[in-house]
Amino acid sequence: MAGIFEVFIDGESFFRFRIKSPDGAVIAVSEPFEDKPAVVAGIAAARECAGMGLVTDLCPAAVVREPAATVRPSAVPHGAGPQARHEPRKAADGFRTRAKELRRASAAPRWTGAA
Repeated sequence: MAGIFEVFIDGESFFRFRIKSPDGAVIAVSEPFEDKPAVVAGIAAARECAGMGLVTDLCPAAVVREPAATVRPSAVPHGAGPQARHEPRKAADGFRTRAKELRRASAAPRWTGAA
């Protein structure tokens, strides 16, 4: 299931939207908008940019640390690594089911007008 966009009015009477994960956690909150058409345009822009957004690492190199639970390659005997990546993909990988869900979601109305 994909994230959910919720439109709401903040304490200063501006329209905003928030993106929630499938488990209900708030991932992001938008900037304030003057009216509903503007917030709808903001959601459209967020949807368009989300799929092709680039990541820029601004952290200094000295701050990067190795996770504590990392297994070093020298500690793993040759051939003892995960084998799943060497197996060919099976036809039942869920792609067709996911494609049907995406087609169904794209056919549904994007804006319910409830808010």
